[in-house]
Amino acid sequence: MRKQKAIAVFTTQIVWMAMILSSTVAIAQTGPASAVPVPLPPMGWSSWNSFSNAVDSQIIMDQAKAMVTAGMHKAGYQYINIDEGWWLGKRNADGTFIVDEKAWPALKQGERAGDMANIVRFIHGLGLKAGIYTDAGSNGCSMFPDLGPVYMNVGSEGYYEQDFEQFARWGFDYVKVDWCGGDKENLDPAVQYAEIARAIARAEKITGHSLYFSIYNWGKNSPWTWAPHVGGVAADIWRTSGDIVDPIVASGKNSARKASFDKMLGNFDQGIHPEAQHTGFYNDPDMMVVGMPGFSDTQDRAHFSLWAMSGAPLLVGADLTKLSPETLATLTNPAVLAIDQDALGLQAVKVSEPEKGLQVWAKPLSANGTRAVLLLNRTGTSANVTVSLKELGLGDSAMAKDLWSGKDLGAVQGSYASQVPPSDTVLLLITGTEFPAATYRPNNKFDAHSCRACELTFSHVAANAPWARGRIVYTNPDKQSRFAELRVNGQIPTRIAFPPTGAQPGEVSVMSLLDQPGSANVLRFAPDHSSAEVNEPPAIQSISMQ
Repeated sequence: MRKQKAIAVFTTQIVWMAMILSSTVAIAQTGPASAVPVPLPPMGWSSWNSFSNAVDSQIIMDQAKAMVTAGMHKAGYQYINIDEGWWLGKRNADGTFIVDEKAWPALKQGERAGDMANIVRFIHGLGLKAGIYTDAGSNGCSMFPDLGPVYMNVGSEGYYEQDFEQFARWGFDYVKVDWCGGDKENLDPAVQYAEIARAIARAEKITGHSLYFSIYNWGKNSPWTWAPHVGGVAADIWRTSGDIVDPIVASGKNSARKASFDKMLGNFDQGIHPEAQHTGFYNDPDMMVVGMPGFSDTQDRAHFSLWAMSGAPLLVGADLTKLSPETLATLTNPAVLAIDQDALGLQAVKVSEPEKGLQVWAKPLSANGTRAVLLLNRTGTSANVTVSLKELGLGDSAMAKDLWSGKDLGAVQGSYASQVPPSDTVLLLITGTEFPAATYRPNNKFDAHSCRACELTFSHVAANAPWARGRIVYTNPDKQSRFAELRVNGQIPTRIAFPPTGAQPGEVSVMSLLDQPGSANVLRFAPDHSSAEVNEPPAIQSISMQ
């Protein structure tokens, strides 16, 4: 879903229900509202971890075929992303890419060698989607010799409109925009990625073909604070940290490298920004190292559990042609995939840490009264970890299930405890009864057309726990999303997408940090100023509350 329009702000009432786990607040109206579908985090494969920039047509075809024959596509994986190395940095006089015809030959009669549309057609022919790479600067990461052949001038700086239009015309569905060149030039990522977002919107308008936008600046300048709806259009995912591992190319000088479990945990930590992950926007803690050298099957499952709880993009970095049956079983476990791909599109939060290194993480799910719960043991010894139903926002009794074994654990009274091995996790689905919702009304009304700086305010909002899930009820009669900024207790605002609802009210969810005591929390909605264009605000209708 492409999010192309700005919103001024609401003219009448809006509904806000904040509820996490152990707290619930809301802004009330009358009448029913249904949850509005939002884009889910992408699932696929990227060439970088296993092939560095030594990538060609044959490698990509082999990986695409393996995704299908291994059953990964059936499980939900769809993107085959060609990372750096597809282009060697040379352009024609008019600025058009010059692509190596030997590396990217014609694949069938009538095709032209060196035309990247050939590999796109092959990928699409398998029912998959195709991704491509560039950099926001003039160079990419190939300028660093440790990572394979040295290629210069493989970035898109100075050619944004031309390059992204070409990607769309070739038929690519996804574009990763790296930051090696931009970082070396000391560019401002918020400025550069806004320009790129506008170039993508232009390319989509000209070609009629959508490009999923991946910002890859490793968390520099805190992209979760500016990347949602950057440039008045959209960024779909953004990196929150450095790479988990440098490329491990089996036949090259990097073949002895191994992935680090501690580095993976560090990326997980750096990727937790729940306030920014909502309505189709996602924090990206990097492509996974599941199935790569250095990780055991147990560590693979723990890694995959953490990414699922994060609601992270599930991009595999391992060579798909060499995955073991155990690794495939991990990557295609339907119960764990369902946690990552839950319809709310939210991220887990840490609800307790009873002892240092022993943590409880919980993620609200779309099914009423359900939580995905992760018991994480970061220590070097086995330990008992307990989660209480109260801190999950559930009543005194619930049902629990182990998502990896598929075993029903029966009724839970008050709390659940499990022995967790060192550097390992236990992943649970807990289903119970939600705490009742509190309701709130806006303090004011205003006409967004006459007051772009105005805010719609909700004060005296109470919470029983710091993090809260908010259910915002609205109507948007347009064919495209509208946007608004939400600021909670003076924190950095987040831009929220409001997908079309037609004439009926709809509901989207966000996570907010309600860190003021008692009923001292204040929520403010304001116009989204990332675009000069101001459109009609959504008409607010009646709502039915839990």
